Amino acid sequence: MMQKITRRELGAALVIATAAGRRAATRYGRIKYTMPDKPKEIAMLVYPGMTALDLVGPQQVFGYTMGARVHLVWKTKLPVVTDTGLSIVPTKTFAECPDPVDIIFVPGGGLATINLMKDADTIAFLKSRGEKARLVTSVCSGALVIGAAGLLRGYQATTHWAVRDVLPLLGAKRVDARVVEDRNRITAGGITSGIDFGLRIAARLRGEDYGRALELQLEYDPQPPFHTGSPEKAGGAVLSVMKQMFQPLNDMAREAAIASTKAL
Repeated sequence: MMQKITRRELGAALVIATAAGRRAATRYGRIKYTMPDKPKEIAMLVYPGMTALDLVGPQQVFGYTMGARVHLVWKTKLPVVTDTGLSIVPTKTFAECPDPVDIIFVPGGGLATINLMKDADTIAFLKSRGEKARLVTSVCSGALVIGAAGLLRGYQATTHWAVRDVLPLLGAKRVDARVVEDRNRITAGGITSGIDFGLRIAARLRGEDYGRALELQLEYDPQPPFHTGSPEKAGGAVLSVMKQMFQPLNDMAREAAIASTKAL
């Protein structure tokens, strides 16, 4: 009879390493695994009006990436209300956030993200941590914020399809892809790409087999009902209507990008 285990026990089982630190040996089998030399510090920016799923998807993956310390960072520790009304409680202020961090992460959002591109305190924080971080990362329009901090100059990057054409204004090389890795910059497209993104980083930190195991644990096997999840697939009237809807946001993003470049 198979022994029942909790999710916590399963997560632990995935990362029990041998003395050599090259393999995980458990009652449930063996997987290749890179032993962390020390706990990884991951700073995930949270802010009012952000898109909740941009953060929650990667945070779910990072929470299973054993040896990682995940910090939800904002100016204060007051609850942050996201775009859907879901509240997230920061665990560190900018001043309390470890320095340096291994990974700095920025989620996206709508108008809130555009406003964040102009926020001096946030830009200063991202520059201070991003210049020393092992990985500088984003999901969705969060790329515009790290770009406003000057952290995408000369790097390939992606973001939500509605604002990808803004990336060159921030010195980045636009790539139309779900996840883009260029040296120590990892950016992802809109919202749902956050899980793809998180699994890529888990594989970087703990090895590809570990990423494969997490993908199965999360049962990440997307089967979209309409297959209109990208501009290339949507096409026609759907794409036309959505472009019109997003045009004002795109215009504001372009203005913010130009202003931030002048400020830098």
